Amino acid sequence: MLVVADSLAYFGPKGGLPADHPKIWPNLVAAELDWDVELVGRIGWTCRDAYWALIGDPRIWASVPKAGAVVFAVGGMDTLPSPLPTALRELIRYVRPTWLRRVVRGTYNWLQPKLAKLGRPVALPPRISVDYLDQSREALAQLRPELPFVAVLPSVHNCDAYGRVHRGRPRAVKALRAWSERTSVPLVDLGEAVRDNIFSGDANPDGIHWGWAGHSAVANAMVKTLQEVR
Repeated sequence: MLVVADSLAYFGPKGGLPADHPKIWPNLVAAELDWDVELVGRIGWTCRDAYWALIGDPRIWASVPKAGAVVFAVGGMDTLPSPLPTALRELIRYVRPTWLRRVVRGTYNWLQPKLAKLGRPVALPPRISVDYLDQSREALAQLRPELPFVAVLPSVHNCDAYGRVHRGRPRAVKALRAWSERTSVPLVDLGEAVRDNIFSGDANPDGIHWGWAGHSAVANAMVKTLQEVR
């Protein structure tokens, strides 16, 4: 199973974990289906980043010919309020000298939660997210038309860094469902699976990432979907 994902796939209640950690949902799914898993991901990835990885990462090229299914577990970051351009955040790491980078990062971190309360613009508009997902689907279909392709509906959050605002999710869900109906790509609803966990005391304190109950719930939903498309 090839999983292309953001950090929700490999962060637990206390932070990031190695790709072979047995309690993250990709490995729970692989264990249930008796598959190996190749997890390709990075914190903050959108559908656009996943597409770039698909066409640029040789690990993916090596995995596609032998994959039983491909899961694109991205799209949640796309829906988060991003009044300061995502590109700005990505460029902060390159600012020099070090003292200036710290000032820029501190200013960004101070402004982001305040401006996020506006709820818009989001990191990636739904039509662009869907377009990148569809390009990914078509690229894989050119290589292996029979290969099952699964995508997700966005998770939910309770994150101070995003002002605890998630007004972009409904529009994204609507666009993704329409795309799913048009292409017959099944969707796993991450929000439905993890909602109780995110708003409990058992999730990651950052308000974005899940606890173990969230990973288990996503794994159960994903296994059910994959069993239907195998």
